[in-house]
Amino acid sequence: MPGYELIGAEEQAQVDDIFQHGGVLFRHSFDHLRQDRWKVRDFEQEFAKSVGMPHALAVTSGTAALRVALAVLDLQPGDEVITQSFTFVATVEAIIEAGAIPVCAEIDGTLNIDPESLKSLITPKTKAVIAVHMLGTPARLFEIDDICRKNNLTLIEDAAWGCGGSLDGRPLGTWGRMGTYSFDFAKTMTTGEGGMIVFQNEDDYKVAAAWHDHGHENNPSVPRWEDTRASSGFNFRMTEMQGAVGLAQLKKLSHVVTMQRKNRDSMWAAIKNLPGIIPREVPNGSHETADALIFSVADKATARKCRDSLLTEGLSTKILPEAVTWHFAGTWTHMSELVARHGGDLAKAFGPSRSRLERAVSLPVVVKMDETVPARLHTALSKVLS
Repeated sequence: MPGYELIGAEEQAQVDDIFQHGGVLFRHSFDHLRQDRWKVRDFEQEFAKSVGMPHALAVTSGTAALRVALAVLDLQPGDEVITQSFTFVATVEAIIEAGAIPVCAEIDGTLNIDPESLKSLITPKTKAVIAVHMLGTPARLFEIDDICRKNNLTLIEDAAWGCGGSLDGRPLGTWGRMGTYSFDFAKTMTTGEGGMIVFQNEDDYKVAAAWHDHGHENNPSVPRWEDTRASSGFNFRMTEMQGAVGLAQLKKLSHVVTMQRKNRDSMWAAIKNLPGIIPREVPNGSHETADALIFSVADKATARKCRDSLLTEGLSTKILPEAVTWHFAGTWTHMSELVARHGGDLAKAFGPSRSRLERAVSLPVVVKMDETVPARLHTALSKVLS
């Protein structure tokens, strides 16, 4: 969550550069004013290069990134998209907005989609799978990718928390047909609000680029007001100021992930020998973003006691156990009627997922960690687990 920790002179300089050279905040046109400053375009190119993908499209949020990616698939009424029960509500919202039926799989020890549960949910109506790398730990992409290939399903990665991470040396977000990222204020790198989609092929990129811009093809041979139209669409365009901040933040991403991993390891070293503490499962070959340190304990009551003891020591938790309401399908009663109208069912119990989440504790990891944090973690948790 530390992108905001490092906002400083570099971001300010990129934004100032816009206003010192025409002040154009729109990503297209106004060539006579902008003095060749194209911040969003440059951000897209640099981001694509950083993850080794041929195409990238900047949008207004991680939610928008998912919605635009799904638009590429031209989903029809009755089509199903499988994702996981532990994810931010936006993943399912995007599926509903695309006109498809959301189907939520159980999670496994990684707290990401369980490949066995995924296999059991595939039907003739299934068109795609959205695998989420929750809180920076990769999903089991080898297994998930294999399942998708064998069943002719499109794999989309929701790497909202995965930016800067990898599996087997391959960046998260680049395993599927498309990968999406979030740059909101609490993510590993931030543009305040914002998102990115990366694409394996140019045709998908062109469809998405038009759809996120009211169908504009941005034909360079004509003025924008005479532009050709590829499709209908919406406005999910990133502004030049967001692109400017993104350019500066991208240069800091490697340092952010390195420091998060270092600090996460220091935190874990302080508590790993406490009785009854079980680390989150991590797929072999993972290079996590280390957005959070997550462990499990014996039961729900013990997890709550851990949280309370941490608060007493002036330490916080992240999503688990206290804020899971926005991140677990089993609690989304506010969406039940809407999902039912689309033919889905979020009223199922998600028993295995619920059990895992109720026993989990998540600790936020930052770049500028106070050196007393590991010892204070040990003090707080030893009162409960010793």
